[in-house]
Amino acid sequence: MELLKKRIVKDGRVIGDDILKVDMFLNHQIDVELLQEIGKEFKRRFSDSEITKILTIEASGIGIACIAAQYFSVPVVFAKKGTHRNVGNNVYSADVYSFTKDVTTTITVSKDYIQKEDKILIIDDFLANGAACAGLIEIINQAEAQLEGVGIVIEKGFQPGRQALESAGVRVESLAVIKSMGGGTLTFE
Repeated sequence: MELLKKRIVKDGRVIGDDILKVDMFLNHQIDVELLQEIGKEFKRRFSDSEITKILTIEASGIGIACIAAQYFSVPVVFAKKGTHRNVGNNVYSADVYSFTKDVTTTITVSKDYIQKEDKILIIDDFLANGAACAGLIEIINQAEAQLEGVGIVIEKGFQPGRQALESAGVRVESLAVIKSMGGGTLTFE
């Protein structure tokens, strides 16, 4: 998606060899017009799938998923991090390792919001090692729902996330794939 790539080049900051800071438009301060184009592109790419729900993980994926959901006319469900007294024990759960924060967190989704008949599209901001997607897929499998695919805004193509997902038979659609990063610059595939 050229619009997204141009925005990454213009405003993104490469930190070290593996961190891309895009929080000024994607996940801390959000450019809603850009997210609308991202949502339209996910709808175009998954137009051959019957999506009944979009699943993401808090917090960075929520805004993207909500905008995309408008184009699919479906609800968004997001996995919460940690335990919450108001959700109770009636949950699906999985452990997810965060590369950025270097911690493992338990994520949960209430069993009230994912049913066996659901056809789910996962949407997230980044794909690197694939841990967040793997945790969300584990939750979908616990619910015996059907995974339709994974939509990623920015993929770090030099990390093993896509390979892990595709080797498990998962369809992955990334809007911008970074081939390499380092020295303050990046290259797209």
